[in-house]
Amino acid sequence: MTLGSWDVETGQRVRRHVGHEEIINALDISKRGQELLVSGSDDGTIGIWDPRQKDALEYLETELPITAVALSEAGNEIYSGGIDNTIHVWDLRKKAIVYSMTGHNDTITSLQISPDSQTLLSNSHDSTVRTWDIRPFASATRQILTFDGAPVGLEKNLIRASWDPKGEKIAAGSGDRSVVVWDSKSGKLLYKLPGHKGTVNDVRFSPNDEPIGKSPPTSFNHHPVPSYSILILIVIPQSYPALRIVTSCSAN
Repeated sequence: MTLGSWDVETGQRVRRHVGHEEIINALDISKRGQELLVSGSDDGTIGIWDPRQKDALEYLETELPITAVALSEAGNEIYSGGIDNTIHVWDLRKKAIVYSMTGHNDTITSLQISPDSQTLLSNSHDSTVRTWDIRPFASATRQILTFDGAPVGLEKNLIRASWDPKGEKIAAGSGDRSVVVWDSKSGKLLYKLPGHKGTVNDVRFSPNDEPIGKSPPTSFNHHPVPSYSILILIVIPQSYPALRIVTSCSAN
């Protein structure tokens, strides 16, 4: 199985990264410092890659499939989730798990670190989205809030959740064909946006509160539309995993 890197200006693939033996479920990239890619696979490994090289720098080995990964902003820790329902935190220097966070009751489907790097967002097949305190000296009970309202559905896809650029809102796809948006501080469900004809697998906020496109309606089926923009990504399985943008909506 392979990862692919593309030039965003030309649309040309510049490199294939080969090494995983099973489906690759998740990917994250470094935010600063050394350029790194991290990947999680059904083969039970977390791959660490230099995007300029074809082969992995190394693999962190586990006993179960990895379904979600996130790389800390400092690049010194990796967060992983899998079918053991637990979030594990890896120290990249030690190549070992330094602590784990429990609370979900089913497979972890996504992980993302907040814009201020203080909180981890997780989604799970237990139909909950949760936030976790990942500050270095946080209490042993790291779970902060649980967000309900986005059922996983019968298909049990690997549904993703994400932060808005300010860390004030959280969004997730849902098995009931809707996009769900919450207030990240209170846990209040703000919007449930219908329109898709199948499970919504991934939702992302636009980076600068600017609309992605013009001329959307001001409501969907009489539901009010928020004033920020949302980009929806659908994962299309092929002979190797790939992400394709297949639809977007601007809620402006």
